[in-house]
Amino acid sequence: MLEGSAGLQARVTVAPSYSHSGIALGKNPKAAYQFESLSACQYNASVRTAPFCDFALLGSKENPLDGTTVYVLIVVFVATLIRSVFGFGEALVAVPLLALRVPVHVAAPLAVLVSITVAAVIVAQDWRKIHLRSTGWLVLPTLFGIPLGLLLLTSGNHRLVKAALAVVIMAFSGYALIGRKPPELHSDSRLWLLIFGFLAGVLGGAYGMNGPPLAIYGAMRRWSAQHFRATLQGYFLPASIIGMGGYWLAGLWVPAVTRYYLMSLPLTLAAILLGRMINRRLHGHAFLKYVHVGLVVIGATLLLQAVRG
Repeated sequence: MLEGSAGLQARVTVAPSYSHSGIALGKNPKAAYQFESLSACQYNASVRTAPFCDFALLGSKENPLDGTTVYVLIVVFVATLIRSVFGFGEALVAVPLLALRVPVHVAAPLAVLVSITVAAVIVAQDWRKIHLRSTGWLVLPTLFGIPLGLLLLTSGNHRLVKAALAVVIMAFSGYALIGRKPPELHSDSRLWLLIFGFLAGVLGGAYGMNGPPLAIYGAMRRWSAQHFRATLQGYFLPASIIGMGGYWLAGLWVPAVTRYYLMSLPLTLAAILLGRMINRRLHGHAFLKYVHVGLVVIGATLLLQAVRG
């Protein structure tokens, strides 16, 4: 009898033959252990369990590539592709769509794990294109904005705040799309960095969407598509690691999160590489236009969520 710290038990019985749910396993104690540990993993899916639990779930013949898993893989691929092409925007796709088929407490940590992977790969590939000074001044105020975002989330005014932020995002990007001279910053402004970094923390803490304020600042600075993509990942990497640490401390990094993450990893890496190829073909005004269109869509989505409650 093996017992984990979370009460997970896996039994290996040395006997001439083994069976599980009517399936003959023959004289293979490893197979019997796999089935026994799988059942325990499924039973204890809501608590933090031993690492081998995730691999038992992956290796089990009782867990084929079912409809939910295929759906998760497709959503992760599409969300990662959007993030890899533009540097942001996957939050509009990942958690809302994943939550249609898996619990939110699984969808949110999974999205953050994927975010860490995307950011780490892009930073490793294109670290020379990161505006380090901008990244540092954006990350710092974010740490102070997150608590306010969490406070707004639990207050009775979160719908009004969400609607106001949505209108601001849509107004800015709408003006940038139809205006003759969109707002432009010719050099880094510490004041604007602090403001947009703080707003990113508020949006991230309340709604899990750090990207829009960062994208607005990058558009005002007229960063190239490559610098835009790389610099935002320099921000998202530490922010996502901090966020995942919070999920772990809250006990939300459960075996199902790791299982979906490991199964989606090959598609995640493929989407990152494909997104990098597309990003390199985007230049100047066309790229900024796509960014503002994406921001209008995000703003409209936030406004719709606020109206519906």
